[in-house]
Amino acid sequence: MAQFINRREDVVTEAIDGLLATSRGMLARLDGYPHIRVVIRSDWDKSRVALVSGGGSGHEPAHAGFVGAGMLTAAVCGDVFASPSVDGVLAGILAVTGPAGCLLIVKNYTGDRLNFGLAAERARAFGLNVSMVIVDDDIALPDLPQARGLAGTLFVHKIAGALAEAGADLDTVTAAARRVVASTMSIGMSLDTCTVPGSPKEDRIPPGMVELGLGIHGEAGVEQIDFSDARTAMAAVAAKLAPHLSDRPHVALINNLGGTSVLEMSVLTHELLHSVLGRQISHVVGPAPMMTSLDMRGFSISLLPVEAQELDALARPVMLSAWPGLAAITPINVAALPDGLTPITPLASDHAETRQFIIGCCDVMIAAEQDLNMLDAKSGDGDTGSTLAGAARALIRAMDRLPLSDHTQLYRAIGQELSQTMGGSSGVLLAIFFTAAGDGAASGLSMRDALKAGLLRMQEIGGAQVGDRTMIDALAPALDALADGIRAAAKAAREGANMTATLERAKAGRAAYINSKQLHGHVDPGAEAVARLFEYVAR
Repeated sequence: MAQFINRREDVVTEAIDGLLATSRGMLARLDGYPHIRVVIRSDWDKSRVALVSGGGSGHEPAHAGFVGAGMLTAAVCGDVFASPSVDGVLAGILAVTGPAGCLLIVKNYTGDRLNFGLAAERARAFGLNVSMVIVDDDIALPDLPQARGLAGTLFVHKIAGALAEAGADLDTVTAAARRVVASTMSIGMSLDTCTVPGSPKEDRIPPGMVELGLGIHGEAGVEQIDFSDARTAMAAVAAKLAPHLSDRPHVALINNLGGTSVLEMSVLTHELLHSVLGRQISHVVGPAPMMTSLDMRGFSISLLPVEAQELDALARPVMLSAWPGLAAITPINVAALPDGLTPITPLASDHAETRQFIIGCCDVMIAAEQDLNMLDAKSGDGDTGSTLAGAARALIRAMDRLPLSDHTQLYRAIGQELSQTMGGSSGVLLAIFFTAAGDGAASGLSMRDALKAGLLRMQEIGGAQVGDRTMIDALAPALDALADGIRAAAKAAREGANMTATLERAKAGRAAYINSKQLHGHVDPGAEAVARLFEYVAR
């Protein structure tokens, strides 16, 4: 898999320097590149307890992204997924530790435990006061004697960091860190494995499956389960966490493992708050990428039961963009639509033949969803089928409130429904089409002439003409041929749609940005949808 890196050997040092260059002078690094890679606070004066953490790289923004006032004093960076050396850890300790002492925050991996532990012993031989906590928040494997350290480590960074910044002594900071470690629980889930720079990708998770309980270095999880949607995925995560809950309010840290979109993370947040865990979650941190696993397309949830003092520490602001802050869960605030946008509901009426006809047309669009998406992927963003199918489903749901026996009002009602439920430019254009057709019918035009009036208005506002490679290429000839019957109209729509495959340049819509090689031989999805509708009606 191609990645935006130069040499594998330089990826960590170049990434650190990129971070430092944009830190507004808040961060510095120790000399000793490339073997010693330690990021420290530029303003540190050794007057308070120092917090040192770190480990393998590939978890960005952890750990260097959390160096700053109120969190870490130094981060020691190893190679990708590899513990830093003893000398690197020792250099970090010596650089930031003063009379107040130093706390090492270490995730529970053998290399980290050994290297940080030996560095702590050597630092103590220099007369420094050094303590260490081991974070083992992973609850995926309950029988494992050494649970892994996951994103719950960030709770330790923030709470211990707040206390240290306020001037607490080493014993107080260490005791607080240990309480957080003992109470924190985390578990991860992913649809795919990560891609280590310079190494082939491991395709361990088959399509249609999701892995539960995997580690932040791509280690295999406790099980692979069927994947259907975000709700069932979050339910599986919640089921693992639920037995560990106490009766106190909890803070949830919602962590993006690196390759999950912001949109997906918001959906997962919604599902978490509506899961069996939701009643006991009072605050959240995130959703955000905080402890990632390179580009892993997954997430992790960490829960911490809190008292007032932990909430206060988590809520204290820090000048670190990597820390998303603490947010209290509040009811969703719904404001009324402004005057003029509240829909005017037409008087509903029933008409069995019309109802059957509209539902049949909607079923055609729903059945064509995947085909139209595949066509649109050749010339747009791959969502035409989903957009039309979504509008069709909404129209079916609205059937009982439509004026089915009054076709003049029906056109307008369909236009109004599409303007509210159908996204993108196609939704607006079809809403204009049906609304204008309704206006034409109300003025006494025949059905064909009313539909042509709708087409004319759609062309005036949208700007597309026949030959521009849009739905117009099927709709316009179909309406022209309608005078000769519905079969003639269906034939004209099909010929118009097929003609779009020969057009190597689009003059409207997203396809206008696509080169001719990608367009050649592919029917415009909007025109294909129109052709399928007319063919259905003709049958």
